[in-house]
This record gives sequence, C-alpha cells and structure tokens, in this order.
Amino acid sequence: MSEKLKVGILGGTGMVGQRFISLLENHPWFEVTTIAASPRSAGRTYEEAVGDRWKMTTPMPEAVKKIVVMNVNEVEKVASQVDFVFSAVDMTKEEIKKIEEDYAKTETPVVSNNSAHRWTPDVPMVVPEINPEHMKVIDFQKKRLGTQRGFVAVKPNCSIQSYAPVLTAWKEYEPTEVVATTYQAISGAGKTFKDWPEMEGNIIPYIGGEEEKSEKEPLRIWGEIKDGVIVPAVSPVITCQCIRVPVLNGHTAAVFVKFAKKPTKEQLIEKLRAFKGVPQTLQLPNAPKRFIQYLEEENRPQVALDVEYENGMGISVGRLREDTVYDFKFVGLSHNTVRGAAGGAVLCAELLKAQGYITKKA
Repeated sequence: MSEKLKVGILGGTGMVGQRFISLLENHPWFEVTTIAASPRSAGRTYEEAVGDRWKMTTPMPEAVKKIVVMNVNEVEKVASQVDFVFSAVDMTKEEIKKIEEDYAKTETPVVSNNSAHRWTPDVPMVVPEINPEHMKVIDFQKKRLGTQRGFVAVKPNCSIQSYAPVLTAWKEYEPTEVVATTYQAISGAGKTFKDWPEMEGNIIPYIGGEEEKSEKEPLRIWGEIKDGVIVPAVSPVITCQCIRVPVLNGHTAAVFVKFAKKPTKEQLIEKLRAFKGVPQTLQLPNAPKRFIQYLEEENRPQVALDVEYENGMGISVGRLREDTVYDFKFVGLSHNTVRGAAGGAVLCAELLKAQGYITKKA
C-alpha cells in the first residue's frame, strides 16, 4: 500500500480542479485517489466527465483518467475514501461554507482554493512564506466544529500574491500607504481565449469583488491570533484597482508605497532577494528555492518571460524606483493559477503535513 496521503479533489472538473490534478501528478507526499464534482459529472470516468474541456497545457495525467467521478454532495461517501481534500467547488458562497465544514466534520481536513471561508475568524488564510503561524488557529476551530482532525484552511486571493509578499519583505521599514493596480489574466475567471473571445484585444476595468479582497486580505495575513481568532492588522492602508487584461496566465501589479522609515533602493532589493520563509527552510516539495526574484532590466517582469519563474511558485519584481508622490514604486508578477490558486493551496497542504495537522486516517 502506498505511503502517500490519499487526496480527494472537490470540484475536480473545473479549471482550478484540473490545475490541482496536474500539480499533484507524481507528488512525493500526495496521491489523487478520489475526484468529486457535480451530480451531472458523477458516475462517469474523469476523462469522460471533462471531455473536451481540459484546459491545461500538459496532457491529462494517465493515473486519473479512469477514476470514476463521485457526487461531491455525498459527503460521507467521498470523505471515507481519502485522508484530506482540496476544495475547488463552484457553488454559492453559503453553499461552499456549508459543504467545506460538512467535510471537516467527517474528520477530513479541507484545504480550500475558495473565498467563502477567508473571513471566518478561526479559519487560517495562509501564504506559507508569510504567516505559517496562523495555522495554530486550527486548534480553536476544531473546538468549534467538535472535531479531532477535521478543519478548513484556505489560501488568499490570487490578486494579492504579486505585492503582499513584497510588502512583507519590507516590513521593517513600516509601509504605511499602498496604491496598487492589478492587471489580471483571464484564467483568473476560469477562462481561456477559446471560452472568452471578446477578451482578445480588450481590457475590462472591473472584476467583481476583487478590489475589496485586494485591499483587505493582506491585512488579515499580517494579523495575529487573539482569543482564538485572527485579528487583522490595521496598516498599511491599501487602495486597489483591478483590471482584466488579455493575458492567459499571470497577474501583474503596479504598486506605489509610502514608508514610515526611509529605506534606500539597494536596501529594498536586498530584502527581496534575501526573503524566505518556513517552506524554504523545510524544503517543502513545491516551495520555490528563491521566493522573490528581482530583475534589473527596465522592461521586466514580463508575463511572457517570467510567469513560470520557479514553476509558477515564485514572485518576480522589477522597476523599483523612487517616486515623486510616494516613496517608491515597483511592478510585481505572479502566476495566478499556480501560486495564486492550486499551487498555493498545495504548498499550504505541504505545510500542514509538516506541522502535523494532516496525517493518514487511522
């Protein structure tokens, strides 16, 4: 019998579900043994259920093609097959909250890509390099749920990955005000150009709910656990605009920062290049060796050249310079469906395993 943990993918036929399945192929710790989706996909093999909707650039892994898709709503049945699940279900926020907690109550840890639980006070929302200590709030969550090993953990929104790690690296200089404009890829909406031809040569200056997430979620990540819940930080003040652009993968951010303490450009670049966290120390399987790269060229980072940095798990930064209104400005780039979605969740699961929160079911 395999020593790998048995993994279920909830919402496995959608774009993020597909990304989970691609990333977990040949994973050293985890093995996809169960795929669950909507009742209309249930009972068919994964290959049949996805049909011509496979959206990854790499082929569908052979190991999953013949897995018979289960009904995601049959919680006990699905949970009995696995050690833990990744959640990428496409439902209303209230439905997601309920079904993820239902899985947790079967003593099955849930690592979610969804936004539904990001503001549940005792659910950790984690970028493993930034706030791994927030996983400790799981102990309080288990008391609320009445579980021994079941819980929900989430990763944050894809849009913040291109600047929140950068601001974290600069924490000692005390950023006080941040203005960010994100230029977001269409895969963030679960689309390709084939699905969304009207995006070719087009820009849409609105993405529903994205600006609020981009302004508030970094503060929760920088918060602290008090009385069994995560209390968000109060600074820096962040204001955002989020724009959809005709790019398949890769969210770019143009960011202006004001600091309480005045660093030099050289100090800021050194902090970026030296920045690392628990995933690098533990050498987790999907951890980038260098989390943030700084590029000296004036025309970088570029989606075409840099989005796959560290297999899509690293952040690329460039064009750092002094500003006439704020102190400094820069451009950041992250892969929205790898680091920003499924890959970030896989790294969270690796951290949870390393911390002892995810184990084999007895």
